[in-house]
Amino acid sequence: MADLKIEVARAGSATTVRLRGDLDKLTAPDFKARLDELAVQGRVDVVIDATGLEFCDSSGLWVLVEHQRTIAARGGTLRLSGVHGVLQRVLEVTGLKAVFDDVLPAQL
Repeated sequence: MADLKIEVARAGSATTVRLRGDLDKLTAPDFKARLDELAVQGRVDVVIDATGLEFCDSSGLWVLVEHQRTIAARGGTLRLSGVHGVLQRVLEVTGLKAVFDDVLPAQL
């Protein structure tokens, strides 16, 4: 399992969270903490850039779904971009793709 690198970029009211590596049971708690920190700061227009994500298990998926609920309750949006591989497949198979405000596939 690879580490997860999380890069946060702010532009106006929008926040982009870029992920590189594996989002799994070991890295999901740190990712959740970063997202919670953004929510506390009032950052509710969030794009998760999954272009560099190599793997995502159910722990990582749950953090995304949970944060979507948090942001929606605050009137915000959570979009996923650069979705590919395991994350794309899991979102499609489970029907969770519909939970997010927008899911954009990776550019080929």
